Amino acid sequence: MAEWTFLTNHTHVLVCLADDPELRMRDIAERVGITERGTQRIVAELVDAGYLVKTREGRRNRYSLVDNVPLRHPLERTHTIGELLRAVGENAER
Repeated sequence: MAEWTFLTNHTHVLVCLADDPELRMRDIAERVGITERGTQRIVAELVDAGYLVKTREGRRNRYSLVDNVPLRHPLERTHTIGELLRAVGENAER
């Protein structure tokens, strides 16, 4: 039987960045259990969708959550990403 979780890798990446906005892609990938390339793709999608804002600081990137953006699925559209992260993340109020 294949393992599954209730939350997607996109949510897992957001939880990681909510906890530490300066995490490297390598560290996020390790925590989530996906490849670094997969992590880069997810972060790019989250930036494009407006859930994250990327800021260059020296040689590193810092990611800020935009917590008032609604969730994408019609069943959850009345809730925001901030509400989800407050429910599942440790320090998601950044």
